[in-house]
Amino acid sequence: MHLKRLELIGFKSFASKTVLDFPAGITGVVGPNGSGKTNVVDAIRWLLGEREAKNIRGAKVEDLIFAGTQQRPRSGMAQATIVFDNSSRFFPVDYAEVAISRRVTRDGTSEYSLNESPVRLKDVVDFFAKSRLGSRGLSIIGQGNSDIFVRATPKERRAMLEEILGLRQFQLKKHEAERKLQNTKINLDKVEAMVEEIAPHLRLLKRQTAKWEKQEELQNALRERENKYFGYKLYNIQGGLTGFEPQLKELDLKINTKFGELKLLQAELKKIEESQPKDNDGGGSQQRQNDILSRRSDLQRELGRLEAEADFLLANAKTDAKEGELLILVADVKKIIAAAIGENDISNLKDILQQLVGKIDEVLGAGNKDAHSRKQTLEQSRDKVAAELSSLDQELSELRLKEESRSSKLGEFNQIFKKAFGLIEAKKTEIAELSNQKNKLLFDKERVNIKLQDLENQIAQTGRRLEEFGASIAAEPSIGESDLSDMERRIFKLRAELAGIGDIDESLIKEAQETENRFNFLKSQSEDLGKASKDLHQLIKDLDKKIHTQFTGSLKAINDEFNKYFRLMFGGGKARLHLQKLEIKIPSLEDGEEVKVGESDVDEDVEHEVDHGGIDIELDIPQKRLSGLDMLSGGEKSLVSIAALFALISVSPPPFLVLDEVDAALDESNTRRFANLIKDFSKKTQFLLVTHNRATMEAANILYGVTMNDDGTSRVLSVKFEDAVIVE
Repeated sequence: MHLKRLELIGFKSFASKTVLDFPAGITGVVGPNGSGKTNVVDAIRWLLGEREAKNIRGAKVEDLIFAGTQQRPRSGMAQATIVFDNSSRFFPVDYAEVAISRRVTRDGTSEYSLNESPVRLKDVVDFFAKSRLGSRGLSIIGQGNSDIFVRATPKERRAMLEEILGLRQFQLKKHEAERKLQNTKINLDKVEAMVEEIAPHLRLLKRQTAKWEKQEELQNALRERENKYFGYKLYNIQGGLTGFEPQLKELDLKINTKFGELKLLQAELKKIEESQPKDNDGGGSQQRQNDILSRRSDLQRELGRLEAEADFLLANAKTDAKEGELLILVADVKKIIAAAIGENDISNLKDILQQLVGKIDEVLGAGNKDAHSRKQTLEQSRDKVAAELSSLDQELSELRLKEESRSSKLGEFNQIFKKAFGLIEAKKTEIAELSNQKNKLLFDKERVNIKLQDLENQIAQTGRRLEEFGASIAAEPSIGESDLSDMERRIFKLRAELAGIGDIDESLIKEAQETENRFNFLKSQSEDLGKASKDLHQLIKDLDKKIHTQFTGSLKAINDEFNKYFRLMFGGGKARLHLQKLEIKIPSLEDGEEVKVGESDVDEDVEHEVDHGGIDIELDIPQKRLSGLDMLSGGEKSLVSIAALFALISVSPPPFLVLDEVDAALDESNTRRFANLIKDFSKKTQFLLVTHNRATMEAANILYGVTMNDDGTSRVLSVKFEDAVIVE
């Protein structure tokens, strides 16, 4: 991991966007006084979480924003971004490059972001603390603070060591736990005070509500029996209702099927009606038969008249026949006529008449001419009438045959129609029977619904709803009528007992319940707070132990390195860091004077702010006797601080160090020692140096020169391998 670049926009004298790239190794920043070199250091300190504007040379946060000059207007915001190469995953995030940005506006709004994702200042401080970086330790030594380690208080020195050793993250957790513990104690005291205040009032309320405790038992018993009683009734009623639905569905299906069959039969009947034989003559055949029969009757009368006239001619005809022959003739004619009367065939009748005429002619012989002529006329008329009569009989016979055929077809049609109509009537009868069954079921269902409504009304009178008994429907399915009667009597008895207790003061009951709930809640909160307090105590104890163990474990190695670099800087002597002996002041029981005791003498249960003690420095400078650190010169203080710095980074090297004119108080020889040490340590730690010393500049891999433009803004020049490029 190494620092890749720093981007500044509107930060102090860097009005325009300025980018400083930092290769691994040593980067030097040089320039005249007042050019803005230290603003680069301030930007890094600000990014590492510095909260106080005075620590970055400002009276207020607004002083960090470019204030403007006569040639250039002021900026509305200041932003700085520091970018790290995290390909080695030094930082505990899954990014190959980590960019931390901080932005502040003139209205005082301050924002932090990590890879363009908003984060809190606390998150950034914790983030850098895990990486052994911070704004208050030795990671950044500002201008004029080269002797900061010597000038610092013992506690401040310990904080510097803890930051370099990576223990600051545990100190932050410890301080957070202590803050939470303090708040927990405050909350616990408040809760305990409220519990003590509520307890007497709760006891009074319980005494007042004790008389209604039995009522609750009776109500529970009543509710239980009502559940069984009404639940069983509801079970039976709903069971009956569910039985209707399948039957109604089955009947509806049958009725629909029968209606379908009825439609088919009606369609078949319609086809039969359409096939009914039609009377094409419109009754003319019957009229024709009547006309023929009338005409036939007329012809038969005409034929009878002609025959009578012929008989008259025969009777008055003159003949020479004897009386006996005439009698025989009469007898024969009578027989022939008798035979002709029943004859319907005209042709046969004509032959019989011809035979009769021949017979008469044979007996009587020829008459006078008039009689003979009249006879022929009669015979012709008779033949004509007989022929017409025969034709009418034939036509009548044909008409009767057609009538018989039509009657036969009509009879067959009537039989088929009657059968089809009968099927339709039978189907209507079946449908009517099914409809009657359905209506009966609907009537029975309505009776059950009325029972359900009555049950619902009964339940409503108890102040409950029908839906409450859904869970009790299947309960006690084998209850008998006697059991139901016993339940009903018990319900009435419980209601009477409840009525005898009287009305409950609901407000008092509610107050008692609320007070008890509040009391129980506060008790549980008190227990939770007590547990949280114990957990926080344990956490603080564990963190203290961890910090103390790791710190004391590293202190020996730091002392060895400190002594080594001290001897190198001073050409001998010795130096040592040691823990101050912790003393806790406890009031005396007798005279009130404070008594100092050692840490081992203090019981662990005594509440006090845990303090591991600060760091003191023991020095032995060659050829000089010291009674205190105040006797050191400015250069000596700087040398001691530099020795301590290199001792710390040799034991726990941080990712980078920012040193602002740390070498200002050193002479030429010590400056060269300082530069050589930086070269050696640059293999493990990246250095950003602000300096005016030539020896320190020679140690740098890249130099940035900071100058002041005519418009009052800083400009950065980079120098590497004797090439110069202006970086805007």
